[in-house]
Amino acid sequence: MKNMAKDYYNVLGVDKKASKDDIKKAFRKLAHKYHPDKGGTDESKFKEITEAYSILSDDKKRREYDTYGQAFAGGGPSRGGQAGGQGFGGFDFSGFQQGAEFDFGDIFGDIFGGGRGQQARTPRGRDISIDLEIPFKDAVFGTTRTVLIAKVSTCAHCRGSGAKPGTELETCVTCNGSGRIHETRNSVLGQFSSVRACTVCEGSGKIPKEKCPECKGHGVKRKEEEIKIHVPAGIDNGEMIRMPQQGEAIKTGVAGDLYVKIHVKPHPTFRRDGANLVMDLPVKLTDSLLGTVVSIETLEGKTLEVKIPPMKRAEELLRVAGKGIPAEGGRGDLIIRLEVALPHKLSGKARKALEDLKTEGL
Repeated sequence: MKNMAKDYYNVLGVDKKASKDDIKKAFRKLAHKYHPDKGGTDESKFKEITEAYSILSDDKKRREYDTYGQAFAGGGPSRGGQAGGQGFGGFDFSGFQQGAEFDFGDIFGDIFGGGRGQQARTPRGRDISIDLEIPFKDAVFGTTRTVLIAKVSTCAHCRGSGAKPGTELETCVTCNGSGRIHETRNSVLGQFSSVRACTVCEGSGKIPKEKCPECKGHGVKRKEEEIKIHVPAGIDNGEMIRMPQQGEAIKTGVAGDLYVKIHVKPHPTFRRDGANLVMDLPVKLTDSLLGTVVSIETLEGKTLEVKIPPMKRAEELLRVAGKGIPAEGGRGDLIIRLEVALPHKLSGKARKALEDLKTEGL
């Protein structure tokens, strides 16, 4: 029997313990290589890998094949002339239609540029991205920036119609006003249809009797455009802002998106830790022992009085609530990290005072 002489695993180049996903991937790769509509010249090889996939992708047929060397559920080559069940070369595809795992639309959709009866997608302009550097303060509290971007935009002269103002549009004879062109390809598996935008009218279904002198009938034109970017409070370095339909325009369809990557300049005093602001505060040794009150300038530019309790050790933290990064439900905190500053040299009086402290065990 013909099936017994074939090693379907070897045909697909997979191991006998291969998963369904591995089998499917192997078949996709070989189908791309050998399918006649993709330039493959070995039709017999394509038939062979299709036959192998039909068996190994079906659990019942695969078990029968592994046990007996043959699948009895109609998966092998058929020598008869059954109507409706045969594909190319006398091969029986009835098992494919019944098996839920074998989906021609899924397997061959990317080969033909769309499955049977696929609808045309809405045309969409190109996405663009820019980088925007902002000060640390603006990242914390938010800001609005205006940038000048050179991009493809809707023509202001004809308002995107492509027609000279005051003139009419007429029906595109190529697509008969539908804006779409249906394409049908014949293959060994049958006919596959796809839909694409009409290139003559660019998917609009209409063409101008007189073209717009500014955009030459395209309805869009490359130009510089000012765009306002609203930077939300609390944005972090490296985050993206997506601005829908602020990318490049297209005559028929929707504009792409604009992506703004934020770069935050470091601050000389403050740094970020989640929703908190962190700063280092140098204090004298005596102030850390006896306590004091210091004035610091906040990120808002206001003066804040901070009390340092006595006997504070080096690198201890003070927390000021509600002075950090704006976040959902409020603001984070300001974390002050104390740094006890030691003098570079001591006077005789200071040295004597320290020696007196030393005798007391300090």
